[in-house]
Amino acid sequence: MFGKIIVVATLLAILYNLGAGLYFMMVDHGGTGRTVGALTRRIGLSVALILFVMLCIALGWIQPHGVNG
Repeated sequence: MFGKIIVVATLLAILYNLGAGLYFMMVDHGGTGRTVGALTRRIGLSVALILFVMLCIALGWIQPHGVNG
């Protein structure tokens, strides 16, 4: 359950930073580095989330399953 909470919280943080990047891009018109900062944080969070999921699978905390087609 703890892993699911971390995954959901990270996804929400990723969405927040994506929205912040869009907002700063529209408001600042390239005058500051806030857009780049928000998008850099989003990429960092995405990479961290992928690594966390890989770690959870390797430790057996979560079980991957295939798509039933």
